[in-house]
Amino acid sequence: MPNPFSVTTDSEDDFAVIRLDGAVDAHTAPEFEEAVQKVIDDGQNNIVVDCAKLTYISSAGLGVFMGFVEEVRDAGGDIKICGLSEKVKQPFEILGFETLFHFCPDVEQAKEKFGEPTDWEAAY
Repeated sequence: MPNPFSVTTDSEDDFAVIRLDGAVDAHTAPEFEEAVQKVIDDGQNNIVVDCAKLTYISSAGLGVFMGFVEEVRDAGGDIKICGLSEKVKQPFEILGFETLFHFCPDVEQAKEKFGEPTDWEAAY
């Protein structure tokens, strides 16, 4: 039986917070992708992806992050990732995401990371 999945988006201050609940795989990644695209289309480029309820992520889900990060940064924003459990964090670490994204414990700390200099800006 497939894992239930939901994605919700909230506007908080000058941030879009996208909350993932369940498993992001080849079947559910398009829903995640649509949520990110809608936020960008609405002019929001400071994006926090809250993964506190994320139970699994496949390469298709990881691809959503990579598919938007350049566009968001070119527009002066960024994508911050928060709330990853140790289990779900493994694929991110294996693929080197910690060199490209800030990982934060929660939404509030992720918001605080906006405006801080990043290591990848020099290489970007």
